[in-house]
Amino acid sequence: MEDWIIRLVEWAGYWGVALLMLLETVFPPVPSEVIMTVAGVSAARGHMTLTGAILSGTAGAMLGNWFWYWVAVRFGEARLHVFIDKYCRWLTLDWEGVERGERLFERYGSTIVLVARMLPTLRSLISIPAGLFGMSLPRFLIFSTIGTAGWSAALAGAGYLLGSQFQEVEKWLGPLSTLIVVAIIVAYLWRLVTWKPKQR
Repeated sequence: MEDWIIRLVEWAGYWGVALLMLLETVFPPVPSEVIMTVAGVSAARGHMTLTGAILSGTAGAMLGNWFWYWVAVRFGEARLHVFIDKYCRWLTLDWEGVERGERLFERYGSTIVLVARMLPTLRSLISIPAGLFGMSLPRFLIFSTIGTAGWSAALAGAGYLLGSQFQEVEKWLGPLSTLIVVAIIVAYLWRLVTWKPKQR
C-alpha cells in the first residue's frame, strides 16, 4: 500500500497529501499514519515545507470530516432508528447504545470530537455521531480542526525527523499500514462474535 502513497506524494506534492487525507477520512483503511509520515519525509528531502505538508493534510482530512458530518445531518435520527433496528447485529449496536452515545455527546461532545481525531478509525467515524446528535457546525469544525491538525503535525514531524533515514522508514511503513488494517478487522470480528443486543 505504501508504494503508491509515496509516488503520489512525490508527484503531486501538497495536492497529493490533501487528496490522500481526504480519501483516508472517507475510507479509513487508507492509513493517515503512512500518508502524513511520508509527507514529513518528503518535506525533509526538500520537496515541500513541513508547515505546508501539515496544512494540506489537515485541509484534506477536514473536507472528509465535514462530508461525513453533512451526511449524518441529512440522514437524521428517525432514519437512524430504522437502520439500527434492521442491521444492529452487523453494526454491533442497538438503540440503547445510541442513546448512551447521545447523552455523552450532550455533556462532553467537544472533548470527544477533539480526542477522537487523534485515534485511528475513530478519526473518521466521530463525524457521524456529531452530526446525528446535533453538534453545531462551528463547534464541530473548531474542535475537529484542532485535533486533526495535532495528529497531522505529530505524524509529519516524525517523518521529518526520520527523513535522513528514508530507507529505514520504508521498511516499517508497509508492515505498519498492514497492521492497522488487520487490527481493525480483528477488532470488528471480535465484537461481532461477543456482542449481544439488550433484551427489550
